[in-house]
Amino acid sequence: AGNYGFQAQPMGFPGGFVPPPVLSQPTMDGTIWMPIPPSIPNCPPGLEYLTQIDQILIHQQLEVLEIVTGFEENNKYELKNALGQRVYFAAEDTDCMTRNCCGPSRPFTMRIIDNLGREVIRLHRPLRCSDCCCPCCLQELEVQAPPGTTVGYVVQNWHICLPKFTIQDEKRKDILKINGPCVVCRCCEDVHFEVMSLDETCPVGRISKQWTGIVREMFTDTDNFGISFPMDLDVKMKAVMLGACFLI
Repeated sequence: AGNYGFQAQPMGFPGGFVPPPVLSQPTMDGTIWMPIPPSIPNCPPGLEYLTQIDQILIHQQLEVLEIVTGFEENNKYELKNALGQRVYFAAEDTDCMTRNCCGPSRPFTMRIIDNLGREVIRLHRPLRCSDCCCPCCLQELEVQAPPGTTVGYVVQNWHICLPKFTIQDEKRKDILKINGPCVVCRCCEDVHFEVMSLDETCPVGRISKQWTGIVREMFTDTDNFGISFPMDLDVKMKAVMLGACFLI
């Protein structure tokens, strides 16, 4: 765990987060952080990284204790750019009872940290139901950047069999649509969620669950995802798309 910027004692971040190295030098595990970009006017602090990329790769950290005991741990993720440089680190912040009693439907707070050790994005999902039989209580996620300042929402849309979501801005105005496949678990191939314009005529990006191999898929619940979006997309909407990936 130390290789991922965590140590045992609490220090104000989930799991006692230790600020990672500032320079883009390899860490002890060989990880290279993306160079710190200059500040940009009217850009939420920490989101400057997103202005320079059109793709994010999300790798969930494998928890050995969870594999051996089946005891659900707080999820942790590395977020990398197309060059393999770490852009952010994300850590779930929920209590033990919530994780193990509510399972995948649990409410959670996800804290996303940049390479200065700042919490730059916070995702909050309340307890909801994803069952199509309960259209009044569908999934929702709030994206804050920086924490305390809402930049958008991801809300699930009712459909009898397809996973559908809407990306909204901070004023709850609909901005983009996300359409997923009828079967969200496929053997030996990736699963794609298409990000579309509001009228669903123009593709804007894609969120993909990547196939990780038969052993990992069968015996763990760790996932790899990829997000692609236009380079010139509003940086706040890029952050909300990132939140949509975690909700999915």
